[in-house]
Amino acid sequence: MSLDEQLTLVVLTHNRPAFLRRTLQFYSTLPARVLVLDSSPESAGAIAELFPQVDYRHLPQFSYSGLQEKVAYGVGQVTTPFMTFVPDDDFLLHDALVQSVDFLAAHPDYGLCHGYCLMYLAYGNKVEYFRRDKKVCEDYASEDAAERVLSYLGQYIPPFYAVTRTELLLRWYAALPKGTGFELQEFGHAYFLLSCAKARILPIPYVVREVNYLRSEHQTDILAKLCDPDPRSEAERQQFVSFLGALDTGLNDKALQERTQVALASISALKTCLQEARSLTLTSIIFSRWNDVFAPVDREFGPRQFVEMPFYNQAFFDVLSDVEFLIHAMPAGKLQMEQLEGVWTQQELLLRTHENDTSETIANRLWEAMTLNIFNPHIVEPLLELMAEQDDQEEVEQLSRWLERLKSVQREDHRVRFNDMPSGRVLQWLDARKPGAEDVQAITTRIAELGGCPQFGILLLDLEDDMSKLQLTLDSLVEGHCKNFKVVVFTTGEPPAATTVQNTLHFVKVSKNNWVEKVNQTARQSSCDWLMLAEVGDEFTPGGLLRAALELQAAPECRAVFADEIQRLPGGALTHVMRPGFNLDLLQSHPSLMSRHWLMRRDVLLEAGGYSADFEQAPEFELLLRVIEKGGLAWLAHLDEPLLICDALPTDENPHQRLALTRHLNQRGYKAQVSAAADGAWRIDYRHSQRPLVSILLRSEDNLEDLQRCLSSILLRTRYSNYEVLIADNHSESPELVDWLARQEKARVSVMRMPRRLSHAALANAARQKAKGEYLVLLSAQAEVVSPNWIDSLLNHALRPEIGVVGAKLLDRSDRVSQAGLILGMNGGVGSAFIGEAKDAQGYMQRLVLDQNYGAVSDACLMVRAEVFDAAGGLDEETFAEAFSDVDLCLKLAQAGYMTVWTPQVHVVHPGTLPQAPEALAALQHKWADAFAHDLAYNKNLALTGKGFTLGESSGSTWAQLLA
Repeated sequence: MSLDEQLTLVVLTHNRPAFLRRTLQFYSTLPARVLVLDSSPESAGAIAELFPQVDYRHLPQFSYSGLQEKVAYGVGQVTTPFMTFVPDDDFLLHDALVQSVDFLAAHPDYGLCHGYCLMYLAYGNKVEYFRRDKKVCEDYASEDAAERVLSYLGQYIPPFYAVTRTELLLRWYAALPKGTGFELQEFGHAYFLLSCAKARILPIPYVVREVNYLRSEHQTDILAKLCDPDPRSEAERQQFVSFLGALDTGLNDKALQERTQVALASISALKTCLQEARSLTLTSIIFSRWNDVFAPVDREFGPRQFVEMPFYNQAFFDVLSDVEFLIHAMPAGKLQMEQLEGVWTQQELLLRTHENDTSETIANRLWEAMTLNIFNPHIVEPLLELMAEQDDQEEVEQLSRWLERLKSVQREDHRVRFNDMPSGRVLQWLDARKPGAEDVQAITTRIAELGGCPQFGILLLDLEDDMSKLQLTLDSLVEGHCKNFKVVVFTTGEPPAATTVQNTLHFVKVSKNNWVEKVNQTARQSSCDWLMLAEVGDEFTPGGLLRAALELQAAPECRAVFADEIQRLPGGALTHVMRPGFNLDLLQSHPSLMSRHWLMRRDVLLEAGGYSADFEQAPEFELLLRVIEKGGLAWLAHLDEPLLICDALPTDENPHQRLALTRHLNQRGYKAQVSAAADGAWRIDYRHSQRPLVSILLRSEDNLEDLQRCLSSILLRTRYSNYEVLIADNHSESPELVDWLARQEKARVSVMRMPRRLSHAALANAARQKAKGEYLVLLSAQAEVVSPNWIDSLLNHALRPEIGVVGAKLLDRSDRVSQAGLILGMNGGVGSAFIGEAKDAQGYMQRLVLDQNYGAVSDACLMVRAEVFDAAGGLDEETFAEAFSDVDLCLKLAQAGYMTVWTPQVHVVHPGTLPQAPEALAALQHKWADAFAHDLAYNKNLALTGKGFTLGESSGSTWAQLLA
């Protein structure tokens, strides 16, 4: 019989089209039947059509968790005597499958046959291999079924992907109880097969399997399941053991009780095997890299090799080479794709041409791109065209053969996937952002009408003497649309030419010890209007400086301005850093994200004293703090436009940032403690000496259960001692609530009853009149206090004289974010970003874990100084009686010069739902039209839909709108 008459490969896949495409490519040369069971919601039929021999079944009725039903269905479709399950991310070796089929055909008393497994993990440019299986007994040929089962499970190598007799699997899945958990299925599968027939493990490499580097793909742990002492788990195991004992197997000659005891002993044998790692392990043994088209695969062997295993021979390495080629040419793994995003980004940028390019510079960049990854045909093709003009025909032929091999597989054009990756979206957004010729002309004309383009001085640090990075920066400036700049390069190398400060490009020789002094000297001598500190390798966007020129000419009072950035992550991927408007608390919380690449008016920089050599690891941040000390926060502006593409700063703790921040806070009169928070960020304890009385205002309105839970959380969890709770009852009618309120009058708690029902705002204002505290906390009765230091954390900011309101992080009962500050204009009204994120998620720009300023926060938990509340007239009882009075209060206080702080240090359980009040919302939008047109806590380049903080649409119309 031919192989396709004997063997069917049943491919299991779900929502992984890249894996499916690759696995079908791998088995396309194996003359066996291939049955694909795809439970994805969307069909992958277009992929299956590329492989005519495949029998593709789209089975969306079987969910991801319905593996048992899907597999049982597949087994019922097999007509060959032998079959094997094939996961879409593994490689069952062709020759091993043939040998296994031949063995079973020659030995009718054997039910399954396989060999040894090697594990792999694919990275962006290499594959790591792991030894999984230890050498075991390879022939389970005892005529005693119990002995076979116990022997196999005592040195267990999973048999699920073995070549197996189809009739055995038909019997097994026909008997298996519906809803059996994955772990018990795995155990029962091995038990049944070994109790029915003999098994053989051939001394050959059988499969190369992907490592589950996160968790089991079905979130399972067979050892934990077998050991779980929970009574429910024990009962489940006992029930399954009884089922196994009753099966029709080779144990039928034994009594039912004895068969059940064999099943129990089998569980014990498997537990011991897994606990002692008798047969399964995970030890890295080989790294394999494909670095060069013209050289063989580079394999690096680990310090310990296991020569008793059948992997160490040239024939197997040749097979591995074929497998690796597919892994790299048809990438699919999550870790691999994460790393390839950076590689593809760098290659995409290297493919772009520049105004001063020659064939030599293009070739150099293509070769540089090849060193990153040789599996990108978009690099190989143009390089081959350039090489065809050269004399080395042998290399040309090798490269041609390589390109043919890349094109010989049914690979997806990786640009399709790259365009859906964050870096791909950023590049598309930047391309759409470029101003056209007409835009440039119109902007230039408008700037001339406003008095002419200001001159920008770019102070460029080259402290590593890196000429290639310098060229990258200079190319970006030359190709930009703003030409009114001067560049001073501070280099530790030898200047390539003698220049003066009057030149457009001037070189200054420096050392790593004196560069700050030289920069300040140059700033004093400069004739430029605006100065910026940057580093070689930073790329200026084509329209960034042009946009800055237009905005600055229209705002002569501006002292300093910061813009947005595109940042390169360590692996080469791109991320956007779309900053909010000037945000004092976010600046202090995360200087690395908020203090770089400011354009500062030259006279402002000099008046502040220039950069400080004592803070050379944080020169811009420290200078900016001194600028604030001298001139306050006025006219420190933000430009919603990416100005640079630059490297992200390391997330290591920066001691100069801490010193600068501590010095600045001391200057403002605080004996503050600055401690490390999230990666590269800071948390400030202002260490106020005051312990003011805090009045917590609760709304009571026929809501006994909520009120009881809220009050209990306050009384049991609040560490701060100087507080009172005032329950304002809004004329409740519930007898139970009225009775409960009557019993609440105690030392910390008081109750005020309203003779008639009031609006939400009026009730809060009435409660404030009774409150004795210097600080008020508006707290929803639906809220539940979580953080014992919640009042301390709110006061940490509320005691600052510039702060009007402080808000908290709201979580739902599954520890997901339900509200994290309010954004005006979000989803057409007032919304909260990050809804549904995990409690400890960092969020965009780490904003879920950093103290920062927002335009508004919710009165689900809101602290405000009583005298400030009174000065603002309290909550608006007319326009916003039932909705949005909290937002209105924040905006009124902002108009009066106060800031609103949102702190993630206070966690409150609350559903976070916002009121549905169209009339009140319309009134709010009308009253605060400017705030809704652009919430300064957000960024115009980010989408105002969904969870927010995603890149919005970009098009050339942006430039026309600037002139409208």
